[in-house]
Amino acid sequence: MIMKNFHRIMNCIILLIMVSSCKNATKSEGKTISVKQEINRTAKEILGNPDYLAISYGGYRHVDHGIEPTISELKEDMRILAAMGIKILRTYKVHFPHAANVLKAIRELKKEDPDFEMYVMLGAWIDCKNAWTNLEPDHYQESGRNATEIEETVRLANKYPDIVKIIAVGNEAMVKWATSYYVQPGIILKWVNHLQDLKQSGKLSKDLWVTSSDNFASWGGGDGGYHVEDLNKLIAAVDFLSIHTYPMHDTHYNPQFWGIPESEKDISDIEKIEAAMLRAKEYAMSQYKGVSNYMKSLGIDKPIHIGETGWATTSNGYYGAEGSKATDEYKEALYYGHMRDWTNAEGISCFYFEGFDEQWKDAANPLGSENHFGLINLRSEAKFALWHLVDKGLFEGLNRNGKPITKTFNGDKEALMKEVLVPPYKHE
Repeated sequence: MIMKNFHRIMNCIILLIMVSSCKNATKSEGKTISVKQEINRTAKEILGNPDYLAISYGGYRHVDHGIEPTISELKEDMRILAAMGIKILRTYKVHFPHAANVLKAIRELKKEDPDFEMYVMLGAWIDCKNAWTNLEPDHYQESGRNATEIEETVRLANKYPDIVKIIAVGNEAMVKWATSYYVQPGIILKWVNHLQDLKQSGKLSKDLWVTSSDNFASWGGGDGGYHVEDLNKLIAAVDFLSIHTYPMHDTHYNPQFWGIPESEKDISDIEKIEAAMLRAKEYAMSQYKGVSNYMKSLGIDKPIHIGETGWATTSNGYYGAEGSKATDEYKEALYYGHMRDWTNAEGISCFYFEGFDEQWKDAANPLGSENHFGLINLRSEAKFALWHLVDKGLFEGLNRNGKPITKTFNGDKEALMKEVLVPPYKHE
């Protein structure tokens, strides 16, 4: 009897030890080492999920586009974006080291911290024959290097399946104002079908989603000239539509929504600006709806997400003081807030353009608008749209180029507002 009780007691002790070891982490030198399982979501789970904010990302810091950001610099940016709640990045091309290095940086961060979570929409650049040469572009034939771009995109997707969740075939590659390089929809369709075939044959993950990221008009949401059979087939072939909408550009090119109407002449300047920015949001929403309506007219119903939209803060050209008076930090903040609020509420991913200013985009003109779409400038200053995150301390301990993230204008809103211009009246 004593022996039986002894065995029972010993069995209970062993069981308690086993349960305790399952509940508690391994201990070494008095420290608890947590055993965590890596988080790994699918495109279906993250797209349209407001807990997974998206952004367009380029980490280039120099005027010379040939100077690539280092892995260390990319990791700085990933930490900053993560602090902003960003969990999905969009890249544009794989023929420079940038995209591959972004993936490497994310993997290193995940090894350092299993809780770090960041996914990528990997872009494959597509263009036409003779693009970027002295020869006449042939928009009905494709560049010979498109195949190489797709091949490298597939390689990276298979090397980093825990990070690459989406492949975008082309960036504004079908819109006809991209006169240097645009292609016909059939060329995009060819490569989308190729990637879908690789998924079916097991050579790419079946959970990987394939799209093309292009102007809303290219997806059928505007000019009827884009409504061709190959576009219809493309809409049927992609897993979702990734559309671009830029009300800021249209404050110059198509400004009917922008000018102050006569009915608003007696309200305050700040009310005029806020009313104009609400119209800008509604303009973006109308372009989204245009694409949705065209897709549904084909008897197709699938997700539509915003692959690009943004608002520059500086312009010495069409959008500045001598033009539509659209660009400043206050308007950018309003637009950013409007777009996040709308898309989060509607289950739409918005790859906002962009995280950081890049000065190579208009290298010959430092004040050109293309250099100033970022939410953080090249002095590591958060623009007005992110001042509230600085106040919350979300960037504490984080640096970019050796500098902490501070506020533009030294946080002086009164000084910021002195640079804010009221849009012109419609008759102007």
